[in-house]
Amino acid sequence: MQNLGLYIHVPFCASKCAYCDFYSVPGADALMSPYTDALCAQLDAFAGHAAGYVVDTVYVGGGTPSSIGAGRLSRILDAVRHGYRVAPDAEITLEANPDSVGDWFAVLREAGYNRVSLGMQSADNVILRDIGRIHTVEQVADAVSTLRRAGFENVSLDLIYGLPGQSAASWRDSVEYAVGLSPEHLSCYGLKLEPGTPLYRRRDALQLPDDDAQADMYLWAADTLPAYGYQQYEISNFAAPGRESRHNLKYWTLQEYSGFGPGAHSDFGGVRFAWARDLAAFVEKRWTYAESARIGARERAREWLMLRLRTAYGVDLREYRDMFGRDFDAAFLAQCIGAGYAVRDGERVSLTPGGYLVSNQIIGRALELSGDSPKT
Repeated sequence: MQNLGLYIHVPFCASKCAYCDFYSVPGADALMSPYTDALCAQLDAFAGHAAGYVVDTVYVGGGTPSSIGAGRLSRILDAVRHGYRVAPDAEITLEANPDSVGDWFAVLREAGYNRVSLGMQSADNVILRDIGRIHTVEQVADAVSTLRRAGFENVSLDLIYGLPGQSAASWRDSVEYAVGLSPEHLSCYGLKLEPGTPLYRRRDALQLPDDDAQADMYLWAADTLPAYGYQQYEISNFAAPGRESRHNLKYWTLQEYSGFGPGAHSDFGGVRFAWARDLAAFVEKRWTYAESARIGARERAREWLMLRLRTAYGVDLREYRDMFGRDFDAAFLAQCIGAGYAVRDGERVSLTPGGYLVSNQIIGRALELSGDSPKT
């Protein structure tokens, strides 16, 4: 049987962060129970499509999923187990904010959640306040301790570099503070000013690190984290041995996943689709697609190359040729290697940390040179 990942979107949060572009609705607590009812109904309605699959990862993201409480979260996982064949060793992740973690997480661990991803973002309380986070760095440490007591042995921390007012020193402090909490996984994301967010509207007044400063922050993390036992396995992600995010690896290796809840995306059965970002309609079980498209051979080849080059493993040139009837341009590859942006090991090509910094340009040029006629 084939493996399948499930992504479940919980669009509730206590307040909207200034940089956040994910679909979330603060102040909608009255809809939490009706939403859970509708979500469980949607999981049940689409279970038949996954009859030939084993669910080996479940990722409950948001929003702030922990905001809806142990009872609702346990019920969601019960609905998954009722409708889907779940692997005994499935990775089941819950996103949470540090301020929302409490002793009640022991209930979630008992229910079957075995991985928690915490939004730490920074170890500077002033920066946290300025970007709209409602937790403190002290609460991050308390949350990790609480999770350990609850029995969680797989904890991930998210960090952001390039934040307003962030210096190289404060970024280093944040990374080192996070490492000191001994998580199994770290994600280091560069700030993106997304249109429609408060930070985007204030962009002209912000004191942001320039491109060179952000590049230095990223390269410092990529150079430093392996010394603490965290190997880089994707552009933004570092993990202790065996603790890579199995669910996120599905996205980067084009494995199938199915999304549930408003705003959730899927890549299932050769079709990519997303549910409308409309909580009120979702609660009323008016489930409509915001987008839906069958992925053709040419587009799939482009995606495969783009996503594989984000990973530390990189691209197997023979596999690329066999799957899609295309070749990576030899002259361009030699240029990337000569510039220190890529390395080659036999038929495998991967980007270096310096190459990740210009990965959009490299991937764009590689796609341009890869030819227009996919294998049929």
